[in-house]
Amino acid sequence: MAIYGVTSSDHNALAPGRLFCFGLGYTGARLARTLHAMGWEVRGTSRDAGALRDLEAEGISGSSLEDAEIPPGTSHILSTIPPEEAGDPVLRHHADAIAAADGLVWLGYLSTTGVYGDRGGEWVDESDAPAPGNARSLRRLAAEEAWRDLGRDAGVPVHIFRLAGIYGPGRNVLESVRAGTAKRIAKPGHVFSRIHVDDIVQTLLAAMARPGANATYNVCDDEPAEPAAVVAHACSLLGVEPPPVEKFDAGAMSAMAQSFWAENRRVWNSRIKRELGVSLRYPDYRAGLAALLAESPGKFK
Repeated sequence: MAIYGVTSSDHNALAPGRLFCFGLGYTGARLARTLHAMGWEVRGTSRDAGALRDLEAEGISGSSLEDAEIPPGTSHILSTIPPEEAGDPVLRHHADAIAAADGLVWLGYLSTTGVYGDRGGEWVDESDAPAPGNARSLRRLAAEEAWRDLGRDAGVPVHIFRLAGIYGPGRNVLESVRAGTAKRIAKPGHVFSRIHVDDIVQTLLAAMARPGANATYNVCDDEPAEPAAVVAHACSLLGVEPPPVEKFDAGAMSAMAQSFWAENRRVWNSRIKRELGVSLRYPDYRAGLAALLAESPGKFK
């Protein structure tokens, strides 16, 4: 049986429990729906009233972050919400309630591989010291430490998940090619790591089934790749000519895009395989894009 793209073998070790998810966004909602289909009680937060209504219609209740209340008996808590300049908003509003939660066995926090900073295209794994290269990643690293501190104070294990670039249904390069917004920027040797949302979900399920120790996990696929190659492959799948190659020009990019292109690293994912038994459904972008095209053949706009 498959639930939102995650096979039964991915979660057969996870008995039903109660999850509270701070941040029912793209990844959080995917996990929530998967767990709900497995018989879990799931609640969480979102700033999107429409998304909350859709989730509530499926039996997943939610509220705003500020109004959130952690139900008695919650066994697992996950935060997907990024930190702000003032710090982690979840901990600012709810650290005491989390620490006081009775029956809690696991805390999870979604971070980013951005905390490693620029490595000049070299490989990095969880044993390498973080070296954030921008304010956004510095805040992420501080949030990681704050969650670890909370876990120590509460006596609850914390798992930190450093995610690569997320793609999946409705959020992938096939969609940008169809919309005519894809760009093929040439910067030879500059690569990015990626991860399909369903492989994030199966990693989270595996970690939730093994809550016994603190750990940090890189969550990415097996093949860091140049963005231009990914765009070209998506065009090939769709049977269209790729957009013209553009010379890399940082000065023509937004500040956010400049910060992404300023860092070049290859992220190693062996720990999720070794410690959690994860077998990626989409070990590279070719497998992921092929599956997404099969799920949603679509047409050009």
